[in-house]
Amino acid sequence: MALHLVAQHCSWECGSELHNPPRHVIWPQSTGVCRCFAVFARSPVSMAMRQTPLTCSGHTRPVVDLAFSGITPYGYFLISACKDGKPMLRQGDTGDWIGTFLGHKGAVWGATLNKEATKAATAAADFTAKVWDAVTGDEVLTLAHKHIVKSVNFTEDSNYLLTGGNDKVLRIYDLSKPEAEPLEIAGHTSAIKKALWCNNDQQILSASEDKTIRLWDKNTKEAVKTLSFDASVSSMEYIPDGEILVITYGRTIAFHNAQSLDLIKAVDAPASIHSASLHPDKDFFVAGGDDFKLYKYDYTTKEEMESYKGHFGPIHCVRFSPDGELYASGSEDGTLRLWQTAVGKTYGLWKCVLPEELTSENSEVLYCPPAEIKA
Repeated sequence: MALHLVAQHCSWECGSELHNPPRHVIWPQSTGVCRCFAVFARSPVSMAMRQTPLTCSGHTRPVVDLAFSGITPYGYFLISACKDGKPMLRQGDTGDWIGTFLGHKGAVWGATLNKEATKAATAAADFTAKVWDAVTGDEVLTLAHKHIVKSVNFTEDSNYLLTGGNDKVLRIYDLSKPEAEPLEIAGHTSAIKKALWCNNDQQILSASEDKTIRLWDKNTKEAVKTLSFDASVSSMEYIPDGEILVITYGRTIAFHNAQSLDLIKAVDAPASIHSASLHPDKDFFVAGGDDFKLYKYDYTTKEEMESYKGHFGPIHCVRFSPDGELYASGSEDGTLRLWQTAVGKTYGLWKCVLPEELTSENSEVLYCPPAEIKA
């Protein structure tokens, strides 16, 4: 039984022999990170709250992909892919480290969780995709490919896994039949960077270095529609609610209808953008790229609302949490950072303390000057 495994039988990498048992047991306990989070205005008259991200360290090379699970009875979770070959699982709202999936022998380019956070999948430079038990950390399946794998994505029921990579072929694996050959879909003329299920898992969206995004019919294996760009697509996010496709290429953040692929709107950023994410309520979106900055835009007006630095290298990936309360970013600097959607709101490890609560006896405990918070 997974819940009763002891430390020496747990697959998680850990520096201590006597660490907490697998994840269902430690949810939602704290790992003892600092909980001094409020940042206040210089005067009590005007409370200008400053964005103070949580910094999640542990990776030793650039973080190139991240994904959230859905909301579960234990909260929600975050997985990160890194060139160090060691994808990590964290508590989504705090960034607390839960475990590291060990087994890949090369850079990990893609990572995902199923909605229930019971399964994880990773795509790597060792020519494999792996499926993991996200509760125990055990490796469940290794799926051999002919080249570097860049993308993995579960169907809604978690029964099938979609992969794509440098061999230009999409593959669909039936996870209940691990010995069976995958269904293959070919057509791209260059490496596939991202592949996602869409439209109730009946169709597939794929983004390639051939400067196209293609919409495929799963059953006929034919491309239904194709979008062509003047630059390689750097990221793609699918929003089932509203059937919206978020695409970045060059300095452009574009929103398309995921069924017709018709353009809804587009925004040009000040720098080359590597990733963008739309808030679940579709009020605004965030983007990050080459200039180390995160940009927040109003989705309706397309006006820039905020921009700020926090990372010390280009930002490779950014995603909103499933409840929309925060967004996570991964960077060339080897860290993930969690950012509040509504700055100053008490949530997760952020605690809002009003100026009148800062008395002489507790101000040193409650007040935190602008500084990095590490999880």
